[in-house]
Amino acid sequence: MSSVVVKSPVQGIVIALQAEPGRPVRPGHELMVVESMKMEVPVEAPGAGQVMAWLVAVGDSVAEGEPLLRFEHGAAPAAPAPAASSQPAGPRPDLLALQARRAALTDTSRPETVARRHAAGGRTVRENLADLLDPGSFTEYGALAVAAQRTRRPLAELMAQTPADGLVTGIGTVNAGTVGPERARCAVMAYDYSVLAGTQGVFNHMKSDRLLDLAERLSLPVVLFAEGGGGRPGDVDWPIVAGLDCTTFARWAALAGRVPRVGIVAGRCFAGNAALLGCSDVIIATESASIGMGGPAMIEGGGLGRVAPEAVGPVSVLGPIGVIDLRVPDEAAAVAAAKRYLAYFQGDLPPGRAADQAVLRDAVPLNRNALYDPRAILRTVADEDSVMELRAEFGTGIITALARIEGRTIAVAASHSRHLAGALDAPACDKLARFMQLADAFGLPLVTLVDTPGFMVGPASEATAMVRHAARLFVNAAALRVPVFSVVLRRGYGLGAMALTAGHFHAPVAIAAWPTAEFGAMGLEGAVRLGFRKELEAAGEGREALFQQLLAQAAERGQALNMASHLEIDDVIDPAETRAWLARGLGAVAGVPLPPRRQMLDTW
Repeated sequence: MSSVVVKSPVQGIVIALQAEPGRPVRPGHELMVVESMKMEVPVEAPGAGQVMAWLVAVGDSVAEGEPLLRFEHGAAPAAPAPAASSQPAGPRPDLLALQARRAALTDTSRPETVARRHAAGGRTVRENLADLLDPGSFTEYGALAVAAQRTRRPLAELMAQTPADGLVTGIGTVNAGTVGPERARCAVMAYDYSVLAGTQGVFNHMKSDRLLDLAERLSLPVVLFAEGGGGRPGDVDWPIVAGLDCTTFARWAALAGRVPRVGIVAGRCFAGNAALLGCSDVIIATESASIGMGGPAMIEGGGLGRVAPEAVGPVSVLGPIGVIDLRVPDEAAAVAAAKRYLAYFQGDLPPGRAADQAVLRDAVPLNRNALYDPRAILRTVADEDSVMELRAEFGTGIITALARIEGRTIAVAASHSRHLAGALDAPACDKLARFMQLADAFGLPLVTLVDTPGFMVGPASEATAMVRHAARLFVNAAALRVPVFSVVLRRGYGLGAMALTAGHFHAPVAIAAWPTAEFGAMGLEGAVRLGFRKELEAAGEGREALFQQLLAQAAERGQALNMASHLEIDDVIDPAETRAWLARGLGAVAGVPLPPRRQMLDTW
């Protein structure tokens, strides 16, 4: 037999002696308990044997390493009968409480609410998120919040009727199967219209601020589901007066140009929800959407009369004036569009298939005044099924789209000769200027397909503040960091053509023309009439013949091959070689670091 002194493992107070001296114990038997910093630290038998003597008593303060007892090693006692468990039978109460709270968050806990949503043709917030995010990828933040109304409503009622305080936030992945999990990370912020009409409450704003802070720190794209009615006056638990020190809107706006931000809206979106939506990079709206900075209640409260929610800002009005980037039939289509949009900002993909490029040789008619379809040209040049057009209803003199060439994401702007012969009016200038900013913010090379007689002119055009709108293109182009590639398909006239080529013809990394292209400081017909007015007036009956002769000479002088021979453009290419020409150029600039972003004072 041998004896040892057992010492205290911690500093604390002896609160229990649990072994009878002289009675055999097994190894690891709990001999006594020392409380330290409110934690109960057991002192266990160092082997089989028995306590010979206590050196301390209950209530004594002991230091770490202080002797507690003498222990003598010896034979172990017979195995005791199993002790009764201190744990209650069945699941623990704390786990049952948690499971009940989590169950209240599911759609199955609110069958009537879900049925009403479905009957109206909509989906629940959690159905939309399940569709958007990759299975099993969602980590929710702040799910257990309820409305800040505990002083006026029972907690059980708030748990049942205000789950997550009407805002579901978290982090997951989108398109991980295509781009890989690291590039697929995404934050989501989804207002739940079935909870207090999707309004923004106290804890609701805390949740959004927490998520936006994470999005900034982790450089996460954010998808916002913005259906809802703005501020919530019923939250009375918090000592606020007006709440105008809320930081959510500034935090969301501060992410502009730092991470991609997608706004999705179906149904009603007013006031604060509309303010958030309007700050998004791209707005995807369903046909049922109504969007306005004030809803019917605010309109009536301002003495402006009664209006139906559907009349405040329908997509039929907002699409043509540039509010909506993508107009889709329903929420399922909106989620699909969001996933597709995000993919452009998740990195390159393997090279895609391409259509027969030979058809481009006849895409622009020989008749220099005939119309053609620039969208068909874009679809042919780009990888198959890779083109997503933005703001198709607005600024129709220019087409703006995201696309891929050989798997690389590009931003494309193409003149649309079916509107004002491709002249740039004020809406087209604004559309292209913002599209330049989008491309530059996220490092997307810009490709322009040019066919323009220049900026739109005339008294009616100037009445739209055309001077400032046109100037936006030059100011934005001068701040571009991303490489630009330009292809002149037909007309390349004047300042408008310069604006479409990032400010001047040598601003792009490369500029080429199709054989159909023609160039001039202004439209050739106008140039001839202005430059040769005296000669034409003196020609009498031969005026038209002289005009056609002078026009032919101007067209010959401005022909693409002559421009290239004077080095005003880099090359003239076979239209069928356009895709390959662009792919080589994009490959040449791939991986080249961009300079720091430049400050730009917008003109409008």
